[in-house]
Amino acid sequence: MRKPDAQIENSGLIRTYAINDAMNQLILSRLEPRAWRAEPPGHRRNVRTIAAIFAHLHNNRLIWLKNSAPHRKCRARLDPENCTMKQAAAAHKKSAAQCLRMLKDAFSDGSKRRVTKFSRGSWAPTWPAGATMFAYMFSHEAHHRGQILMLAHQLGYRLPDEAVAHGIWQWDTLWKRAGLTTPRR
Repeated sequence: MRKPDAQIENSGLIRTYAINDAMNQLILSRLEPRAWRAEPPGHRRNVRTIAAIFAHLHNNRLIWLKNSAPHRKCRARLDPENCTMKQAAAAHKKSAAQCLRMLKDAFSDGSKRRVTKFSRGSWAPTWPAGATMFAYMFSHEAHHRGQILMLAHQLGYRLPDEAVAHGIWQWDTLWKRAGLTTPRR
């Protein structure tokens, strides 16, 4: 029996979000530790270090979970000034798993669906849960991954191609490592 088109598309979005944190973990595992707290070039007030960007990503996930799926508990916030790479990796792994569960619930058709809205915080309007929620979550992290890669390069700690060109852009490989199937047409 063939799945309805919406269900096929939703499973593709879930699969794509499932590798989102794999991309972050790959960067964390290959990042030169000296880049973690290095001052950004042309350092000005309110310019984030790589550590602060990773903390921001995790802390935003916590806001999304608190506002959109309060039944999904997660680790405490990361302190952008003091968190270590190891703490960030562990926190990201747990918050990513909870965000994935939140998205699965948001896309479910069941009567037990608990995630019906997506709130980014008090500063922004609330959206219905679903594809827009996924798009915002994924693009927010992709934007900051780009910042991290650019900043590491500017600091003289460019990540090896195995992590970038042959890593975060190899979705089929990431899906396989995560035990997921490659989308079929």
